[in-house]
Amino acid sequence: MRRIFSTYPDTTRRLLEIAIPASSWFLITMPLWLSFSHPALAAYLIITFDVYWFYKSLTFAYYAVRAFVTMSAFSKLDWLSRTRGLRGFSELHHVIIIPEYKEPIHILERTIANLTKQDFPLRRIIIVFATETKDGDASKTAAGIRRKYGTRFGHFLITRHTLRPGEIAGKSSNMAWAASEAAKMLRTWHIPLRSATVTSCDADARIHPKYFSCLAYQFLTDPDRMYHFYQGAVLFYSNIWRIPLPNRFMNTLNSIWNLSLLSHGGYRLINTSTYSLSFASVMKAGGWSVDVIPEDYHLFFKMFFRLGQKVRTIPIFLPVLVDAAESYGFFRTMVNQYEQVKRWAWGVSDIPYVIKNALDHDEIPLGNRLIRVGLLLEHHVFWPANWFILTVGSILPPIINVDFGRTILGHNLSRLSSGILTVSAVFLIVIFMIDWRIKPPKPKEYASWKLPFLYLQWLTLPVVSFFLSALPGLDAHTRLLLGKRLEYRTTEKI
Repeated sequence: MRRIFSTYPDTTRRLLEIAIPASSWFLITMPLWLSFSHPALAAYLIITFDVYWFYKSLTFAYYAVRAFVTMSAFSKLDWLSRTRGLRGFSELHHVIIIPEYKEPIHILERTIANLTKQDFPLRRIIIVFATETKDGDASKTAAGIRRKYGTRFGHFLITRHTLRPGEIAGKSSNMAWAASEAAKMLRTWHIPLRSATVTSCDADARIHPKYFSCLAYQFLTDPDRMYHFYQGAVLFYSNIWRIPLPNRFMNTLNSIWNLSLLSHGGYRLINTSTYSLSFASVMKAGGWSVDVIPEDYHLFFKMFFRLGQKVRTIPIFLPVLVDAAESYGFFRTMVNQYEQVKRWAWGVSDIPYVIKNALDHDEIPLGNRLIRVGLLLEHHVFWPANWFILTVGSILPPIINVDFGRTILGHNLSRLSSGILTVSAVFLIVIFMIDWRIKPPKPKEYASWKLPFLYLQWLTLPVVSFFLSALPGLDAHTRLLLGKRLEYRTTEKI
């Protein structure tokens, strides 16, 4: 297999780009075509998937509760006091790269102003404001923000990235340029890369005031810090009270899912959105790639295959508040949310890269590679298929095959399936309670008569999850299947 991939790199990559999204389509259509010849087999497969979904719902709720309790404890600890006496504390610097492209200035100022609230010594925090040349207002915006906040930090560096041949417009190529420029400046400032962390900070991210003190503690006490990413709880709560109900519902689920993953840890936790790692390690691995859209997962696997099996993500149980997709008006907000989820689902395009490198790097234990590839496939292949199997899968076999519908299994399939899913839905109560506890307080202008709809929103799960999860996921998969590349689209902020 390795020889085939090396001899025909483009062909094998394209075959995988077809096979992986085709697997999603296979699962989606399976209850339809299998019911003609083997309806009982289709029924058993559907029931098996329902049981799998029950297990996923149970573990989701369990790990979300664990993460919530841990996050409550983390937010109360004095991380700075714990860190001051550690070896290397006085030399440690935090480099924060904020890539931006045509972001509203009030969003950028909110992000920078929030960073001034960090309890870690600000003189050892370095801001890298990463702009794009094609943004005509970038220089003026960056200069204004530096004048207002630059003196609050140890250094405030502005970079301008010009898209070059072979690069793909987006966060990853901008991060690559900003990191390389920042590394040069660290050397002139006599700051060793090994004594610095680097954080990829989304332009709308509001990082908890104790995050960098906690990161310092985790980093300095971690014997394998050169191999580890550090991930906070990315919660889409900054504008949660302002967005429409369907959007609010999906972002609530996404937030609690991100929180749950922190507690789950292990192989499932991979850095996303806003995260930190050793500056020396990311540069040793070659930095961010310039030709990809899903920069976070790609960087993780790039480092995994360069540095080996020790690479993993360490949870930091502190919130990182970001904006949910939003726009002016209900319809435009829904479109914005759809496009954001589609961009996330485009991570499926990175799986051929992971599979090829998993075959190449036999210095990494086989079991480790198989688990990494398997979990990535599970996440992306089931993403667009879940909804179809869970909602219409059990209905099709008895309708398509009338004779099967007269059997005991055919007659009771829908009832059995709905029973399993009903029990699974009970775990949503846990999700609701956690959301209620960690969500920002209701603003005064939010009408009290709207509060009951926060409970009723859970009844819209089948409809909302179809339009704002399954459909954009299927869109991304089908584009990859047909060879239509996705262009990076910055999520609009208001």
